[in-house]
Amino acid sequence: MLALVYLVVVNVAAFAAFARDKRLAIEGRRRVPEDRLLALAFLGGSIGAKIAQMSLRHKIRKEPFRQQLNGIISVQLVALAAAFAIAYLAR
Repeated sequence: MLALVYLVVVNVAAFAAFARDKRLAIEGRRRVPEDRLLALAFLGGSIGAKIAQMSLRHKIRKEPFRQQLNGIISVQLVALAAAFAIAYLAR
């Protein structure tokens, strides 16, 4: 249950950080550092980050940021699949 709460919080935080960065970009103000956006994705907020990226149309053409975010998501999916496989084989 605690893990689910953590994932919800970190995904909401990632979405909010992308939205804030988009607003700051429009206003021409100092932006949220890309490493902070990627860190939120890495720490479990990749779903919120990707939803924000697509729905806000923010950083969708920016390379290498897009590749780095997609790489984080790919690694997390492989890790999740491995965890499920290990849990299945351990039965």
